[in-house]
Amino acid sequence: MFPVLQHLGIDALNAMQEETIAAYRRHRQLVLLSPTGSGKTLAYLLPLVEELQRSADAPWPAALVLVPSRELASQTVDVIKAMKCGLRAVACYGGRPAMDEHRVIREVQPQILVATPGRAADHLRKENFDGTAVRTLIIDEFDKSLELGFHDEMSEVIGMLPNLQRRFLLSATDSHQIPSFVGAGFRKLDFTDSQPGSPAAQADSERLTLHLVRSPEKDKLHTLRDLLCHIGAEPSMVFVNYRESVERVAAYLQQEGFSVSAFHGGLEQRDRERALYRFAGGSALTLVSTDLAARGLDIDDVRHIIHYHLPLNDDAFTHRNGRTARWDREGDAWVIVGPEEVLPDYMAEASAHDTSLPSGEGQGRAAVPKPLWTTLYIGKGRKDKINKVDIVGFLSKVGGLQRQELGRVDIGDHWAFAAVARQQADAVLRRVRGQIIKGVKTLIEKAR
Repeated sequence: MFPVLQHLGIDALNAMQEETIAAYRRHRQLVLLSPTGSGKTLAYLLPLVEELQRSADAPWPAALVLVPSRELASQTVDVIKAMKCGLRAVACYGGRPAMDEHRVIREVQPQILVATPGRAADHLRKENFDGTAVRTLIIDEFDKSLELGFHDEMSEVIGMLPNLQRRFLLSATDSHQIPSFVGAGFRKLDFTDSQPGSPAAQADSERLTLHLVRSPEKDKLHTLRDLLCHIGAEPSMVFVNYRESVERVAAYLQQEGFSVSAFHGGLEQRDRERALYRFAGGSALTLVSTDLAARGLDIDDVRHIIHYHLPLNDDAFTHRNGRTARWDREGDAWVIVGPEEVLPDYMAEASAHDTSLPSGEGQGRAAVPKPLWTTLYIGKGRKDKINKVDIVGFLSKVGGLQRQELGRVDIGDHWAFAAVARQQADAVLRRVRGQIIKGVKTLIEKAR
């Protein structure tokens, strides 16, 4: 058992993780194929941390982790910090000045650098970190990186890492060949067996229930509204195929009174972060997104996946559904089908329940579910010498919140988000107006 697991609140590993960790110790080149939500991040982080702890004085960074999105980069570093393993980690990604990241890299001297391929290549070109120090390369969701067009950047990065001793690739699907620039001689661990009757397929079918909902109109907005009212106050992710559709669907739902976050690649990083924290913190019951949110997000307890637009392919369908029924939890996937739409073969063959929504909801009489929480934005963070304990104490003592009225708290370098009981939010804001946290005056407002 790994001592760091107690810091993560995990009692035991699953079979995939145990087998992967054993293979990591025996082999230098590995490919892990395992479904979304099965715990691949820990499957590589646990043995990597174990390995690096034995050589903590080695030149930095000893390990480079390439990921396809800024959200996955940030979340991976957050997991490393939550492990309290004594190792330093830094996330690097586009959408913010590379010069600022260089300053952080120089100050922190991380043993683990987690970066998007383009940003890693940029830092290596500028010699912002020493590529000769990297002994371990992890490429998480390498198939997604290829789909997003990072082939050249990954090839360039690997070409600037002359002393690699270990290469580990991870993916939720086996849809891509290993690129030649990565190397050869990989040992493959495949946990994606989806043949009828296989243990993996049986486990998935037992935990995930698939529903078909027929929309009488080509425009599915009214059916989506009815479905969300039918679901009630449980977290749901609505997937659409285009950025413009995210804005249109989210605007309609907000107009109808729903608590909604919109998420897509065209948003500024600040807006993407706020959208995710409102959803993860429970103040937005619904996240409307493109397939950008289908992978790389670690959000607990998402019960419902709604396919507003039919997925573009089988992989997209799989990855969207992978946002729910994670680990041993159960989940529901809802496919809204228009009057002229035909289900693709991979979906038509799935075992789905044709679900009719309760009568009367189409006339707008159903109550719109309201969240239990409101997310507050606090304009200070770690670099301002403020931590979670300070925020919890401030909101309890000055804001007057009881323990059960304070939810998830996330903190960044110069910001923090805190979920508070919705019915208490306005009173809390009145009480903390003009007050200081740990000697610092800061902006505190509802995250929008």
